[in-house]
Amino acid sequence: MFQMNEFLERRLARRFRAHDHDGNGFLQRRDFELAAVRMAEEFGHGPESPARQKLVAISLGLWEHLQKVADLNTDGRISLGEYKAAFAAGMLETPETFHQNYVPYIDAVLDIADIDGDGRLTVSDEVRWMSSLMNVPEQVSRDAFYRIDKDNDGFITASELVEAIRGYYFDESPESPGHWLLGSLDP
Repeated sequence: MFQMNEFLERRLARRFRAHDHDGNGFLQRRDFELAAVRMAEEFGHGPESPARQKLVAISLGLWEHLQKVADLNTDGRISLGEYKAAFAAGMLETPETFHQNYVPYIDAVLDIADIDGDGRLTVSDEVRWMSSLMNVPEQVSRDAFYRIDKDNDGFITASELVEAIRGYYFDESPESPGHWLLGSLDP
C-alpha cells in the first residue's frame, strides 16, 4: 500500500484530469478510446492503420484493468476518489509492475508519433502526442520535453519517456523530469 501524501494526491488528480477527455469528472471507456483515436488521427493514422489499432487496443486494455480494480460501485465509470483509492492500494501502478504496464503503451505511442521511425521524438512530436492523447497544453509539453531530454540531443527516446513517467508516480524530487511531465505541480 502506498503512503498517500498531498503531493501524490495532486499528481494523481492531474493524471486523472488528463484521462478525463470529456471533462465530466469521471473516467469512462470512451475517454480512453477517444484519446487513442484522436492521437492516431493527429498523426494521420486512419482506422485501418495497425499502429492505430494497437494503440486503441492497449488503451482499452488499460481501461478494462482500471475499471476492474477501481470501479468499486460498478457503475461503468471511475471517480477521482476511486482512482486514488486504487492507486493507494497498489492496484494501478507499483514500482514492480510499472514496466510491464507502461512499456507496451509507450511503444504503441511511438509507433504513431515517431513519424520517421528512428526511435526518437522531436519536440513537435512530443507536443502533438501529449496534446492529442493527454490534453496537455503546448507550452507544458515543450517544457517537459526539454526536461525529459536528459542528454540534450534534441530528441527523447522511449526509455527516457518511460523513466519520466516512472518519475511522475514514484519520484517526488522537483528535479525529476517526471515532476514536470504534465506541468508543474507546485502550488
